[in-house]
Amino acid sequence: MDQSIHNYIKNKRLLITGASGYLANNLAKSLKDFPCTIRRFTRKAKLPSLQGTAIVEDLQGDICDTTVWDRVVDNVDIVFHLSAQTSVYKAAKNPAVDYQANVLPMVLMLEAFKKNAVQPNIIFSGTSTEVGLPKTLPVNETFADHPITIYDAHKYMAETYLKCYARLGLVKGVTLRLTNVYGPGSMCSSDDRSVLNMMAFKAMSGENLTLYGKGEFVRDYIFVEDVIDAFLAALLNMDQLNKKHFVLGSGEGNSIAKMVGKIIKQVAQKTGVRVKVDSIQPPIDLSPIEVRNFIADSTSFSNITGWLPKYSLSKGISQTIEAIDSNKKQIT
Repeated sequence: MDQSIHNYIKNKRLLITGASGYLANNLAKSLKDFPCTIRRFTRKAKLPSLQGTAIVEDLQGDICDTTVWDRVVDNVDIVFHLSAQTSVYKAAKNPAVDYQANVLPMVLMLEAFKKNAVQPNIIFSGTSTEVGLPKTLPVNETFADHPITIYDAHKYMAETYLKCYARLGLVKGVTLRLTNVYGPGSMCSSDDRSVLNMMAFKAMSGENLTLYGKGEFVRDYIFVEDVIDAFLAALLNMDQLNKKHFVLGSGEGNSIAKMVGKIIKQVAQKTGVRVKVDSIQPPIDLSPIEVRNFIADSTSFSNITGWLPKYSLSKGISQTIEAIDSNKKQIT
């Protein structure tokens, strides 16, 4: 796929929204040596340096400002729309602010493309929890959606806008609903996200870990490099993916306790220190979306694109721990 994506991206202008975020940072790094222009859009004033073959354009502004989007979408060929507020709890506390973070930017971006007669390919990062609480596993895109949180409702709304504009022929767009993404890179700013990364970092620092109850709920953890490969595979198959959404995960279900156990074992092998796990009572305001089991079925996406995940949970944790160790050594 490397040569195919190289040829596809060559001389194109790529827009990455939410450029200061975990997934966006990893994506930009993976694209820096392609002969293209990478436009990074963020609300923050400064982004980490990105040295490579690609021409890098950094734009800073308010994602809810209509006039900003006219400048952001200028001559854009490909969009990775990753800008988001990712905390379920922040969304519940202030739905209006969450709407401005997760829905309004999609509308303003699409309208800017319409106004400027630009028809890009758009990859949107959705969330697997949009489906709600599925009664059977694994979950694919044929399942009916029943969002049970404000956060998921807003991600679903943004996805619906993208599908609508795609059906009107104004853009081409696909939503990849991601499961639990983890791997090397800076941690997410939301405490209820990037749990695996946080656990690995704490264990590497010699801190004990905590679990709600027995940690029996099953999750589908997908390594960040597999997600990026899926984004790029989607670009090469937009005609077949257009106007749709797909659930993207490893297809491997692991309980939270099993995930933590793998981290403890690998950290002990690396450092000689085996941290302990403390079981605590869940908080009374724990969201119902936390009390669920989930495994993704990405068969349809794989059949169309040829994409398959490369990382098992054990391999991905190993890579994550190595990255944390390397960063610690650089700091010291």
